[in-house]
This record gives sequence, C-alpha cells and structure tokens, in this order.
Amino acid sequence: MAAARSWRFVFRGPGLSLHTAAEAAVTAPEVTGSDVKAAPVARYPPIVASLTADSKAARQRRVERWHATVHAANSVDEKLRILTKMQFMKYVVYPQTFALNADRWYQNFTKTVFLSGLPPLPAQPDREPAQVLDLAALRTAACDCLLQEHFFLRRKKRAPIYQERYTVASPFLDQLVASLTGLLSAYNPVLAAAALDCNRPVHFYWLRGEEIIPGGHRKGRVDAVRYQINDKPHNQIRISRQLPEFVPLDYSVPVEIPVKNCKPDKLPLFKRQYENAIFIGTRTADPLCYGHTQFHLLPDKLKRERLLKQNCADQIEVIFRANAIASLFAWTGAQAMYQGFWSEADVTRPFVSQAVITDGKYFSFFCYQLNTLALTAQADQNNPRKNICWGTQKARQFYIDEESQDNEDRIANCCVTEKSVGFIWVRIG
Repeated sequence: MAAARSWRFVFRGPGLSLHTAAEAAVTAPEVTGSDVKAAPVARYPPIVASLTADSKAARQRRVERWHATVHAANSVDEKLRILTKMQFMKYVVYPQTFALNADRWYQNFTKTVFLSGLPPLPAQPDREPAQVLDLAALRTAACDCLLQEHFFLRRKKRAPIYQERYTVASPFLDQLVASLTGLLSAYNPVLAAAALDCNRPVHFYWLRGEEIIPGGHRKGRVDAVRYQINDKPHNQIRISRQLPEFVPLDYSVPVEIPVKNCKPDKLPLFKRQYENAIFIGTRTADPLCYGHTQFHLLPDKLKRERLLKQNCADQIEVIFRANAIASLFAWTGAQAMYQGFWSEADVTRPFVSQAVITDGKYFSFFCYQLNTLALTAQADQNNPRKNICWGTQKARQFYIDEESQDNEDRIANCCVTEKSVGFIWVRIG
C-alpha cells in the first residue's frame, strides 16, 4: 500500500515578485557621488598556517617565528643561547683530518675560496728609524728556543708512541710565540695588551644546505644540515680591536667554490648529538674578543714522512689547507657572532684572522677574511659574498745539524723572516 502524501501550503509574505523586482531595478534612477555610503570592510584576523601542522606553510611559519625570537634577543648571550639550544644530529668537522681532499669539502661547507699566496698588506706609513725591525735579535731569540729544546734539555723519559715530535715541538712553539710576541710589543702597543692563550678550545656551530630526513619520527621532512667544529689551537693571540681588512667586503672573487652533490658521509664525516657550542676562547664580556693569529701543531700521525710512505704526497698540502680553512672559519665566525651577527643578520664588516700551521719543521702561513655568515639555504639564495682564505705552501724554516759542536752552526736558516714577523706585527699599525 502506497504511503499517503501530505501537502503543505506555504503562504508568501507581502513583497514584490521576482519579475516586478527586476523591472524596478532597471527603472530606478542611478545614485552617484556623496549619496553612496561606503560599505563597511570586514576586519578578520589573517589566516595563517597552524604551528603544529605537517605542511610547508606551517614549517615556514615556525622558522619565521624562531627568527623573530632571535632578532628580539636583548643580549648576545641570549641570542647565542637561542641559536644553540636545539639539539639535533650534526656533522662534526675535524680541522686536522686524514680524509682525502678534505680542503675542497671544507670550502663547500664554509663557502670559502682558497687563493694561493699571501694577500697584499695595507699601506703602512714610513717607519721611523727606531721602529725598524731588528731581525737579528728576533732570530737570536728563535735560535735560543730551538737550542733549549733540541740540545740544552736532556729528556731521559722516552716519548709515548706517535708523540716523539710533539714532545719537542710543543714546548718549542710555546716559547717561540711568547718570545716573539714579547719582543714585538715594543713596536706594536696592541700586542703589549694582547692575551696569549695556550690549548684554549674554539667552537662554532652553523647550518649549511638542506636534506631529507631518511628515518625516525621526522622521516621525509626537509631539514637543515648542521655542522660543528671543535678546534683546539696550540696557541692563539687575542686583541682588543679588529684587524684591518685585506679586500673590501663585496670583493668579487673570480674563483668558484667546489660543489659537492653527495652527502658529507662520503668524506667521511659522522653525525653526533651533543651540546652545540659557539666559543672563541673567552666569554662575550671579555674586551679582548678579536682574533689576531693562531698557531697549530700537526700530530705525528699526519707528519710528512708518514704520508710519503703511504704514497700520499699530494695530500701533504691538503692537510695544511684543510686545517687553516676549518680553524680560521670557526674562529672568525665565532667572533662575528659575538658581535651579534648570524645567518639572518649578515656581517656588515669583514672579520680577519691569521694562522701559522707547522708540524715542528715545516711552516705554512694563512690569512682568512670572513665576508658572510648567510650560509643557510634560505639566506644563501641571492648572496654573492664569499669567504676568502690565502695561504702559502709549506717551507722548512730552519735546519738542525746534530753533529756540529758550535751552537751558531747547529741551526741554519732560522724561521724569523719579514713574512713570518708580518703575521704578528705588520698587520696592525
């Protein structure tokens, strides 16, 4: 039996029909000018992505909110705390490494161009006769340091394995740096008030590039690649004012930076997860917060004779360059961040430091100028600046004759020259 249908009548209220309303709209006079009232504009809050959503817009909002927090920091210590508090897996870059062609990888990590030779020194005013360097006195002081370690001291204990050269070279380098700095303080008053550190750590943490997380609860997300340098120079000189620049900040370098399309695991580098650190060797309140010169001593495992036995003669200079690029980038980068600069607030002036790297016999000299900290994928899109590292090839600066009985004849071609002294004196007027 079919269901009964019920009909309900809807009564139309008073008003015009559709046909009549259309005719009225056509025949109505047009009202213009001041008789038209402005329609009120609805004011709604902006539509933004959720902070907890799994989308590109949400990730971008989280990054922008984090950037705003860093910009709003009241002090440098607070800014460094915000930049380093996120503990994620990061690649640990070792300045002194046995990896093949590590210097080219380190150039890519730090956006650094390597140029052979030393940069031109800034023009110095004519020196007075009393201010002319007495190289003879400096060579005598260096020879005394060499004789003290090689002939005057009689060490009865045998040095541990892989530390035979380090046992003699380490105290020699300590005495050499202290002696030259003290003698050159008469020519440069800045060195008289400088701080000389011994085995003081230097740390730097930065972001460079992006990668897709392969596993874990964040699998498939795009994340920044993080790096950490934990360096320990043998000696370093800190001063109260900044070294003058070698080239202008926006100097265009015709050399291209090596590009590595594979992951740093191929170097090899390994990821670690521990506390991030940015440290120049002293606290941010120290007035001696600018770097002058670092001195690095290579371990016995990287000495020249050992590499020649392994048929790795082409890697001898690579080790010196990789050590200089990594160490000086970490030192100058930490100095810049101590002044409030970071990847989203790039440097407005270059930061310059120098390094002397030796294995006890051979010396190499390097200069580094930090021109940019904008190394993240977002900040480096339209950034033409490049960091620059100048360096010389290793050279043996002194020879020791074990059979000679005369102290003056035992050491020839001492390491004190205009080039080596220039690192400690000429760079500051």
